[in-house]
Amino acid sequence: MAFAPAARADLVYVINSGEASITVLDAATRQEVRRIPVLREPHHMVLTPDGSELVIADSGGNEVFFVKPETGEVLRRARISNPYHLEYSPDGKYLVIASLRRDQVDILDAQTLELVHRFRPGDKPSHVAFSPDSRTVFVTMQGDRAVAAFDMGTRTHLWTQEVGPEPAGIIWHRGKLIIGVMGGDYFVTLDPVTRDVARAFTLGRGAHTIFPSPDGRSLYATSRVDSRVAEIDPETLAVRRTWAVPGGPDCLTFDPDGRIWMTLRWIGRIAVLDPRGETWETVRVGRSPHGIFFKPRRDGIGGDFALSMPGATSGSRPLATPLPRRPASGAPAPAGITPGSIPAAPAIPAALRRNP
Repeated sequence: MAFAPAARADLVYVINSGEASITVLDAATRQEVRRIPVLREPHHMVLTPDGSELVIADSGGNEVFFVKPETGEVLRRARISNPYHLEYSPDGKYLVIASLRRDQVDILDAQTLELVHRFRPGDKPSHVAFSPDSRTVFVTMQGDRAVAAFDMGTRTHLWTQEVGPEPAGIIWHRGKLIIGVMGGDYFVTLDPVTRDVARAFTLGRGAHTIFPSPDGRSLYATSRVDSRVAEIDPETLAVRRTWAVPGGPDCLTFDPDGRIWMTLRWIGRIAVLDPRGETWETVRVGRSPHGIFFKPRRDGIGGDFALSMPGATSGSRPLATPLPRRPASGAPAPAGITPGSIPAAPAIPAALRRNP
């Protein structure tokens, strides 16, 4: 541990895919307070339904790490086959794992982690999203230009629908799915009933992921190759604003004060964007940062604060009815931080542009 966080300091977890570690930052000072070693190549993480554990998936090491989000302590580990992207069902009964390299989608019992069913739907299962009723899970299939749907009750592969080259991030939003088409520069919507596909908006090459803001008033999407972040109107899906953030914006997380924290995949940094003042800053982390998670520790805010807000009706684990909202308290900006201090983006090798 390099530094000790303040007693109630919020924490930020960053997965360093390129060096098999997790950086834990004090959110106020932006200082690293812990570095958690894993095995080989982690990519994504998810909070357990009760908020008590942060589950970090090491796809290259074939393990998941269960971490206490308040401290960064590793509580337990479990052997899981190539866990790339993962998500719990909204009812909390199941954990679904997408295995990018082994071409499998696994349904696990959320409590015991026993394998309930394994699908082999095609090439490169990538990202996972649920319907709010937990009855259907949807997985992007990067190698097949498609989204696959699975019935959680009958354990059947319902359909596969082509959506565009190399689909990546996927969320449920107001009865439809929104998917980033990484092999293109746009996002599409997919109606899960009619399977109609429509272009939603254009953002930039490497269109990757999209996240609902906790207050439900905006969606935020990323473009890894053209290095853009966009605010999207949740009603019309029109692009409201776009920020050029060099370094390959990838995954996003939100803090209770409205700031957006994002990994910059190509430059070993994260960026912190305040959309109200349209200012940002960067913080050095490890190589190839990918997943990111904000853990509030201040009084009155729980680890599941994002699930308790209106935006929880959209996302990869949407809740039909958000949890009771907790009050938020403001936090001052850290001293000594210069907004807008993003370095020029280096040239991105072609191989990295298609890195999962």
